[in-house]
Amino acid sequence: MAAVLRLAKLAVFSTACTHLGSALSLDIQDSKDADAKNRPVTKVITLLKDMQKQLQKEADEDEAIYDKMACWCQTNDREKTEAIKTAEVRIDGLTTKIEELTAGSARLNTEIKNLEKEIAENQDSLDKATAIREKQLAEFNAEEKDLLESISALKAAITVLSKHHGGSTGGFLQMPKTHMLGVAATLQNELTKHASLLEGVLTPTERKAAALFVQQPTDYFDAAPTFKQSYAPQSGEIFGILRQMLETFESNLSASQKEELANQQAYGELKAAKEDEIKAGQAQIDSKTGELADTDEKNAQAKVDVDDTKASLSADEQFLSMLKEKCSMADKEWEERQKTRQLEMEAVSQALAVLSGDDAHDLFTRTFNPSFLQRSSSSSSSSDRRSAASALLARVAERLHSPRLATLAYNLKLDAFTRVKKAIDDMVTQLLKEQEDEVKHKDFCTGEFNTNQLQTEKKERTKEDLLASIEDLEMTIDELAKAIDELNAEIAEMQVQLKRAGEDREKENAEFQTTVADQRETQKLLKTALQVLGDFYNKKTASLLQRQEPAGPPPPAGFETYKNNAGSGGVIQLIQQIISDAKAMEAEAIRSEEDAQKAYEDFVKETNASIEAKSKDIVEKSEVKARAEGELVETKEAKEAVILELEQLSNYNAQLHQSCDFVLKNFDLRQTARDEEIEALRQAKAILSGAKFDNFLQRS
Repeated sequence: MAAVLRLAKLAVFSTACTHLGSALSLDIQDSKDADAKNRPVTKVITLLKDMQKQLQKEADEDEAIYDKMACWCQTNDREKTEAIKTAEVRIDGLTTKIEELTAGSARLNTEIKNLEKEIAENQDSLDKATAIREKQLAEFNAEEKDLLESISALKAAITVLSKHHGGSTGGFLQMPKTHMLGVAATLQNELTKHASLLEGVLTPTERKAAALFVQQPTDYFDAAPTFKQSYAPQSGEIFGILRQMLETFESNLSASQKEELANQQAYGELKAAKEDEIKAGQAQIDSKTGELADTDEKNAQAKVDVDDTKASLSADEQFLSMLKEKCSMADKEWEERQKTRQLEMEAVSQALAVLSGDDAHDLFTRTFNPSFLQRSSSSSSSSDRRSAASALLARVAERLHSPRLATLAYNLKLDAFTRVKKAIDDMVTQLLKEQEDEVKHKDFCTGEFNTNQLQTEKKERTKEDLLASIEDLEMTIDELAKAIDELNAEIAEMQVQLKRAGEDREKENAEFQTTVADQRETQKLLKTALQVLGDFYNKKTASLLQRQEPAGPPPPAGFETYKNNAGSGGVIQLIQQIISDAKAMEAEAIRSEEDAQKAYEDFVKETNASIEAKSKDIVEKSEVKARAEGELVETKEAKEAVILELEQLSNYNAQLHQSCDFVLKNFDLRQTARDEEIEALRQAKAILSGAKFDNFLQRS
């Protein structure tokens, strides 16, 4: 502020001295031919009046400038204060929102992990239940197959023994020995293989009889019957044992089948429940994953908004601080300028009052009369040197348009040599200092321009790199989002296929159960029919074979020998063939069911493994996507920071141009003019010191 005042005062002094010097020089030059009406003091008075007008004009201009500055200060102060309040409120709101979104994100992550753990536990339970079911089915199939073979063998043995059980001992003895051995082998095999099943079914007597028959099947029926055995053949006891074993096996088979159906139904219900729980859990995971992605996106955007708002707030606070400082300086400068101008105007008014008085007018008339001027024209040689130096400075001042030289030329006519020389020395020193400062300013401008250009180019490259990074990150995020959507769609499709496969498996198993039941019922009916036919035809054949003619005369002719129906054999064989086919179809159905069940279980296992792998892939891709989104936010923040720095560099460059363009453009011209001004001052001083003026004129 002090420097501004000094400059203002120097400008006023320079202007006044210039006008005074010019007026007085012209007055002295024209005083040889002017009359009493055209005195120098009159022009001084006129000049002072012009100065009053100029000072008033400058005061009006300063007031207009101050009014504009005050309006600018008030408007921007009000707007920036309001903007700062709004930004602070927005930052508080965004901070609260970020905290809520962060807490929500943590909660969703925890819930998703818990749901994934629950799904894994349900899947593990389902896998264990499936393994148990597979084991039960394998055990049932093995047991059923074993019992069916045992039942078939026992039925065959019963069929063989039924022939003897319904006739005499002689009929049994006529049976082939191999049949007896086969029955004994069947009995021994079944007793050994199903010892635990027959525990408590056969009495010790029956076990003893069975053991004797197994040891000597061909000799068992040759022994003489005891008193108790005389009422029934020995084959009846073995036949009863076989029938009892057959009933036990059939009853156990029926119980096993019922248990298998119950196990299958229980497994189906458990499986459906677990699959529903898994499906519900996965649906919740999908929902919460989408909610988590939305929450993270909102959180990232809120962080970007709060950073942007903080940057805007910082810029507004800096601007407001600068504004208050600048406006305060403007107020102080305005007060100082008013005071200074008021003092200057008072001084001009007082000088005008002094010069315009009647006493001053009479004094000036006596002082500047022609006779006095003629007497003073005969000056000494020192006056000539002063005039020569003044003329030199006046000529150089006119050529260089230098008010300082013009003022000094005028003062040179009035002041003593010592004061003029000192003024010349002071002015030369000041010019040399100005020249040195201008060189430093030029070097400063050149260096700052180069530094600004280098920093701008560096920031531009950084900006381009950040823009490329933003583009890559956005592309990566888009690709990850599409991949996650595709994986979710594939998981949903596999779950649908898994559900459909389960429904198809249930339908196939129901068809299998129906087919097996039908085949077994068919076999049962056919065996009943075969047994009825076998009982009749086998007994009839045995009775015909055992009939003997009585002793004595032959009876009269009677009925012809009764013969079996010619088609009975074919019917029995056909029934046996149908039973065999039904058994084969039943076995084929069981094998197909086992293959279908295994294929379904493999499909479920593979599908669940694929779902698990894709779910893990989704989690990994979601983590990568979240990191990429975080990097994108940071990169965008860095980009905004770089843009802000580029704007600051651009503003600083504009300030440099405003401060340096004139200096750089006119540097050589100003240096040359200042050198000439210094040289003129030195020549004037040399003239005042006794040098000849003609030499300087020739040099000029």
